[in-house]
Amino acid sequence: MPTYDYKCLSCGYIFEEYQSITDSPLTECPKCKGQLKRLIGSGAGPIFKGSGFYHTDYKLKSNNSTNNNSSKKGENTDKK
Repeated sequence: MPTYDYKCLSCGYIFEEYQSITDSPLTECPKCKGQLKRLIGSGAGPIFKGSGFYHTDYKLKSNNSTNNNSSKKGENTDKK
């Protein structure tokens, strides 16, 4: 169930309310009984679960390993 943000138009009180998606928006301020406006929230951020995520997990491999192998092959043929 999502959390909705509300702001009272009379007194300026801002609060959050945990509601079902099918529930009607609140209309009355719990402090002054004034009119409420439901605010647009930014939503929840991503939740990472597991042992860990690192920026190197999906890093592209460089071409240095292929360059080193080709130069070693050339060195071996030159020595023969």
